[in-house]
Amino acid sequence: MRDLIQKTALPYLSAIPCSVAMAGFEPEVAAGDPAMRHRILKDSLPQEDLSSFEYVLLDCPPSLGFITLNALVASHSVLIPVQCEYFALEGLGQLMKTMDRVRQRWNMDLAIEGILPTMFDRRNRLSASVLEELKKHFPKDVFSSIIPRNVTLGEAPSHGMPAVLYDVMSKGAQSYMSLAKEILAYG
Repeated sequence: MRDLIQKTALPYLSAIPCSVAMAGFEPEVAAGDPAMRHRILKDSLPQEDLSSFEYVLLDCPPSLGFITLNALVASHSVLIPVQCEYFALEGLGQLMKTMDRVRQRWNMDLAIEGILPTMFDRRNRLSASVLEELKKHFPKDVFSSIIPRNVTLGEAPSHGMPAVLYDVMSKGAQSYMSLAKEILAYG
């Protein structure tokens, strides 16, 4: 595992980049041993390789397939990004049910780190309505930091840079820095 960890332009951030090999992960796991397919990630993350890191983030696709299931089994807590759009609330409900099943079967300590409203557009009533619903149903879990819909957040990846290096003064980058401070303060 240590061989896969790469330094980034930020001295306090390392990454293990995904590769095209991950495209075959879901079908390969589905064909594997049903008793072990939920533990593949947990078993491949040796604690000694991770002990020098304060936080390890596992970025998952917005689906509830084997990649996400493996991440839930391997994690201590989950930061849940929720787009401020109608169907995202339905997806959040499904994720909560999946997390309950994971807690019952494989990881009883799995906690919610927080719910992060994303793609928020203050000019859009739907964004405000979704944010209100999140706060109503999850009053203790919604981060105060809100990630806005922002051009910089869309452009930065195409330049191979995180938003905080691409345009640190943008509202998007500032919002993510606010989130980092919030996690460090309460984490």
